[in-house]
Formats: sequence, structure tokens, C-alpha cells
Amino acid sequence: MKRGEKAVLILIALLVGGGMARSLFQSEVKHDHDIPFYSTAAPDVARDAMDLYRKFGCKDCHTLWTMKDMLQSVPAPMMDGIGSLRSEAWLYDYLSATNPQAIIPSRLKPEYRMPSYASQSEQDRHTLARYLASLKVQDWYLEQTKKAEYEKLTGMKYKQ
Repeated sequence: MKRGEKAVLILIALLVGGGMARSLFQSEVKHDHDIPFYSTAAPDVARDAMDLYRKFGCKDCHTLWTMKDMLQSVPAPMMDGIGSLRSEAWLYDYLSATNPQAIIPSRLKPEYRMPSYASQSEQDRHTLARYLASLKVQDWYLEQTKKAEYEKLTGMKYKQ
């Protein structure tokens, strides 16, 4: 093995060892298995809503359960925890608005702005609103959710 190769291997070993040591000694408070997101939706509502989520292309702009392509940055707020921030009635009214930007002004480019779903069936809008309202976050994570939504919507730093 050449001298340069040994140096690279030693550097990699130090980085891996340092990362492992850091995670062992990190004194973070653990909460509910560290999963802040959960849903209270019945399985049939979740299934129907996910079908609509795919059909309407919501995943092109929003993340759900923080699943996204790591190479793609989604422009709109994540949906995880939206039910802790908004009620089902509010979400239904928002999805039914002919101009959602009148309710929440968008700083996004026009092609990324929230489209109106007013032309979709009332049943579809109710299903989406019901499911989105079921997407909650643990109390200990609520402030992080508020911060993430605020910063994504405004582009400014969140102030408590």
C-alpha cells in the first residue's frame, strides 16, 4: 500500500470513528423513539387520500412523511404535522378556494404556487382535508413544525 493510500484510509477511519463517538456521547433528549410525526386517520381515509395525493401530483411540491428525492428540493411546505397547525375545516376551505394565494400569499414562482382544487369533487376535497388534518406532530416537535412552515412560506428566519 502506498503512503498516500494509507493516509486516505487513516483519514476515513478517523472520520468514521469520530462520527460513531459523537453519536455515542451526544446528550440529546430522546422522545417517543424520535419519530415526531403520526397520523390519526383511519386506514381507508389514508389510502384514499394517498391515491389523491399521487393523482393530483402533490408530491411534486410537498413532502409527506419526509420522503423525497434527496436530489430534488421541494418548494412548498412539508405536510408532516399540518394537522397540528390547521383544522380540517380550514384545510377544506383552503383546498376549495379559487385563489389559494389570497389565503396564504406565496413567494414561490407561479409554476410552484398552490393550485386551486375548487373544481375537484367535494368528496375529494373532504378526503384530502380529513387526511391532512390527521397529520400531527408530537407536542415536543410542534415549534419545529411552525418554524419550518414559516421559513418555507416567507423565506425569512422564524422568531418565536
